[in-house]
Amino acid sequence: MLFELSQLLTINLFGYISVRAGFAFFFAFVFTIFAIPRYLAWAASKKANQPISKYVPAHEGKKHTPTMGGAVFIIATLIATLLSAKLSSLYVWGGIATLFGFGLVGFKDDIGKILSGNNLEGLTPKGKMALLILIAVLVSVLLLYAGFPTEFYVPFLKTPLFDIGYFMILFWVLVFLATTNAVNLTDGLDGLATVPSVIALVSLGAILYITGHAIFSGYLLVPNIKGVGEMTIMAAALAGGLLGFLWYNCYPAEVFMGDTGSLAIGGFLAYLAILGKSEILLLLIGFIFVIETVSVILQVGSYKLRKERIFLMAPIHHHFELKKWAENKIIVRFWMISFLANLLALISFKFR
Repeated sequence: MLFELSQLLTINLFGYISVRAGFAFFFAFVFTIFAIPRYLAWAASKKANQPISKYVPAHEGKKHTPTMGGAVFIIATLIATLLSAKLSSLYVWGGIATLFGFGLVGFKDDIGKILSGNNLEGLTPKGKMALLILIAVLVSVLLLYAGFPTEFYVPFLKTPLFDIGYFMILFWVLVFLATTNAVNLTDGLDGLATVPSVIALVSLGAILYITGHAIFSGYLLVPNIKGVGEMTIMAAALAGGLLGFLWYNCYPAEVFMGDTGSLAIGGFLAYLAILGKSEILLLLIGFIFVIETVSVILQVGSYKLRKERIFLMAPIHHHFELKKWAENKIIVRFWMISFLANLLALISFKFR
């Protein structure tokens, strides 16, 4: 709306991506701050509380905490995007489809858990994976339809390694699935997934702004892809929504994002990384998510092969809980690691 208004009234200020990104951030932040208390009241009346896994006894006291709060910041992001972004951009509509689609899968999973009162109920693993793959394929096909380049880039190199062509769909689907599941695994402590997600959104938003800017991309020797800079606005909107959510999600949490939020965040981060040709760099940008996922893979693999566990419990944040680390100490230290990893990721742009 702001972009269209700038064209209609010749208000140059609203033509700048940076200005509209700022507006989107505050629109989503304010909406979330005011909407969460209303959601909490509704959730309490409907008993939409988080079922706690029997394998995590330390969290028994959180079983009355409302979940599915991710729906609030998703709605806030969508509203802020519609108000601030250029609605003629196919990349923006791809972002909307990604956020809404993956969030809808998480919502269906959360509803099943709430109605059954069991954290292991909800969508079956195969059913959830099938839906995630379906959405990932649809978004990937949309990108190819929009003429998005299929060259494969890696950090520190200014030219692509090769052009994958239509096989890029398989790679993108893998990126979507890996990121959604990684964020979902990380969402186990109060605010643990929220802040690293905000930091990752800031990094990816900056990368997209540079990638879409002819001068900046030329200076930093990164691919220039026309139109992707508009996604900086949506990244800012989700960051604002998450920051508003953090007001209620920080320790001790009054609300959880649920799979509704974690799957939506993961899918959206993957989408931004794809648009910024930063799929490999996402390993550093989402370093905390990678650590959590690798800890689960190592734990499961070790137990199947050696009948021994590497960690006291996986994902790794539960290991530190059982080591008697205070929950807020684990959270803040993971936030610090995420910040440092993203700083390194942004610095890497100069090494091309």
